[in-house]
Parts: sequence; C-alpha cells; structure tokens
Amino acid sequence: MNKIKEEKYRWFGPAAFYKSALAIGLPIMAQSLIQNLVSLIDNFMVSGLGDVKMSGVNIAGQILFVFMVLTNAICAAGGIFLTQYFGAKEKHGMQQALCFKIIVTGAAFIIYIIVSMIIPRTVLSLMVMGNTQADLILDQGEQYMFLMGFVGLPMVISSILASSLREIGRVKAPLLISVAATLINTFFNWVFIYGNLGAPRLEVRGAAVATIIARVIEMLIYLIYVAKTKPPFLITLKTFGSIDWKLFRDILKKGGMIIFSELIWVASETVTTALYNGRGGADVVSGMSSSFAIANLYFVAFSGVYTATGVIIGKLLGEGRLDEARKQKTWLFSGSILFGIGVCFFGLATTLLIPVVFGSLSAASQAICRDMVTFMALFMPLWVFNNTEFAVSRAGGDTEMGMWIDGIGTLIIIPSTFLIALLTPIGPVAMYIFVKSVDILKVIAAYIWLKKERWVKNLTVA
Repeated sequence: MNKIKEEKYRWFGPAAFYKSALAIGLPIMAQSLIQNLVSLIDNFMVSGLGDVKMSGVNIAGQILFVFMVLTNAICAAGGIFLTQYFGAKEKHGMQQALCFKIIVTGAAFIIYIIVSMIIPRTVLSLMVMGNTQADLILDQGEQYMFLMGFVGLPMVISSILASSLREIGRVKAPLLISVAATLINTFFNWVFIYGNLGAPRLEVRGAAVATIIARVIEMLIYLIYVAKTKPPFLITLKTFGSIDWKLFRDILKKGGMIIFSELIWVASETVTTALYNGRGGADVVSGMSSSFAIANLYFVAFSGVYTATGVIIGKLLGEGRLDEARKQKTWLFSGSILFGIGVCFFGLATTLLIPVVFGSLSAASQAICRDMVTFMALFMPLWVFNNTEFAVSRAGGDTEMGMWIDGIGTLIIIPSTFLIALLTPIGPVAMYIFVKSVDILKVIAAYIWLKKERWVKNLTVA
C-alpha cells in the first residue's frame, strides 16, 4: 500500500502539500505585487512628464535596484541559517543570523550613500553611454538619485525584518505593512509630482519625496510590530556584545557565495541595460524601463516560489528529515513548471495595460515595451523553475552552485553583448532575447548540479 502511495506521489505531491506551499508563497507574491504596483504607479505618473524625465528616473532606479539586490542577497545569506535554526528551535542561532544581516547590510548601506549622494552623476553616466539625449536624462536622474539616498536606511531595516519574519513563516504581517506603504506612496505621488492639495509641483523630485515618506513609515511600522510580537529572532543591543564570530564566519562563508552570485547577476543586468540604452534616444530608455515596470507584475512569482521553497526545504533539513526534503524537492520542481505556465498566460495579458498606463510615451517607446513584455512572459516557465533550483540549493547551504552558474553565464553574456553592440545594428529587444537565451543552459547546468545532492545538509549540526 505504501509503495503504491509513494509511486503516486513520486513527481507531484498531494494537494495539501501545494496548499501549504501556496500559504507561504501567495502572501509574499501579494506583497511583491503591491510593491511593484507602487513602481508601476510611479512610472505611470512620471511618464506623463515625457520620455526624458521618465528615463532620468529609471536610470536612477537601476542604481537603487542594484542596492536592493545586494540587500536581499545579504538577507538571503543570513536567512539560510535563520530558517534552519528555526526548524531546529534554536533561538540563539536565529539571533546570530539576524546580527549577520544587520552588520553586512550596514556596510552595503555606506556604499549606497556614497554612490547616491556624493557621486551620482558619475555613476549614472555609465547607464547612458552612447545615448543621443544623455545630458538631458542625467540632469533628471541626478536630482532624483540624491533624494533616493534618504531611502537607503529605512529600506535596509524593513528588508531585514520582513525577510526574517518570512523565514519563520510569518508572511501576513509583511503583506499588510506593504499595503499600508503602497497607499501612502501612491497618495504622496499624486500630491508632489503634479502639485496637488496646494503642494509644490516637484515632478521627478516629487516621486522621490513620496518614496521617502512611504519607506520611513513602513520602517516604523515594522519596528513597532516586532517590538510588540517579539519574534524568536528578536535581539537587543547586548546581543552585539556576544556575537558568535565563528558562526558569523560560517554564515559569511556560505552566504558570501550567494552575495557574490547575486552581484555577478546584477552586474550583468546593469551592464547589458546600459548597452540597450545606447541603441537610441530617450524612447529606448523609457521603452525598456516601462516594460520592466509591467513585467514586475508577474515577476512576483520569483519571490513567492523562492521563499516558499526555501522555508519548506530549509525547515525539513533543520529538523534532520533529509529523505523528506529530497522527496518534496521533486514535488516543488513539478509544481513550479505548472505554476510558471500559468504565470506565462497572465504575463501575456499584461500587454493590454501598456496603452493605458504608458499612453503618454512615444509610439516607439510603447512598441519596445510591448515586445519586451511579450518575450519575458514566454520565458516565465523557465525562470520560475530556475528560481526553484536555486532556492533548493541554497536552503541546504550549497551556495557554490549559484556562484559558478551565474559566474560562467556572465562570462558568456557580457563579452557577447559588447560584440553585438559594436558589430551589429540590432535593436535593444533583439539584444535582450539573445542575452536571456543563455538561461536555458543555466537551467540545465543547475539541474545536473543538484543531482550531486550537496544541498542535503543540516546546517544546525556541527
């Protein structure tokens, strides 16, 4: 009887399993969706100011994106251990993982302040090399970037607390807090971008001011929530006086590969984005950036799948249930493929939003946006599956996989994209399709790597 049951659930798990996975993933996806709706609303309001001003906001947004990726990577590195210690019910280990997040994100924050508030134009100029309207775009981007420097600290604190809450299965609170922050951001966008309710018309700067207000309030709500609910990872200033530096080094050793992997990936994305931006004027920059604003509505699948997989597999490994983790890994892989197909159809439907949200942009910008959104939607089954692969690997501390696969992929992508930019006249969309075709090889390589089962480890046992 057991053998028949095992065969039945070899590739797909029971409905109850996927229900529990969705219970973790859906609130996270909803939170990401709300955050991305803020970005879309920002883009919608700024797009009414024209291609140049929207381009300025979006090249500055690329720098913020790099910082967000780095912050999330650091939180993910500490999260590997926090999740497993939660499974093992070891409060001290969870607190040490939180200390790791605070210290390392603090170092990243200092770098972000230097870039955004001291040398913004120098850095932003790298994003529009070869663009025919570079100086006009930089004038807008520089004033926006300086103000966004004030977003750094509240964003870091919120990211640390939100990720830690999700890693112990508390996913509803971050969702509700994001709803509040979204409503606040949207309201103040309306007030400051166009000067409503007697406020000054700040245009590009107004979008930054609205984001600052929303992020500060979001941070304060998180701090009040953890102070009242006292989750098991909660620390005091005294905790920093008793940091387990051996464990800190272990987390850095394992997690450093995640950070390095994500930095390689985001460097590749930033360099290739700069090359796309050089294929024309402001219409190219605004068209490409608006496509990502739309695509982010279905990219929410990544955070949900990644976190749900990490929590499920990490908790099983921390409890020492290694065989169960192997079995549920297969269930998650099969489910991610079907889920990715569903997201693909949703993504294709979002093309209908383009003339509504970005009707103020030029026809050329809208055409680029439509082509990009369509292509990215078609690639979603592959990308969702790849995110599940990386989540499984990292849940068990096998962080080398991402480092090697992303590293080798970048070595292929960046030189090839430079050659295409120098030797061919093809447009930005065709360049993007070429770059992302490498992801097919990354999925295959990750699948082969996972068969070695380096990820099947309980990190809470010495």
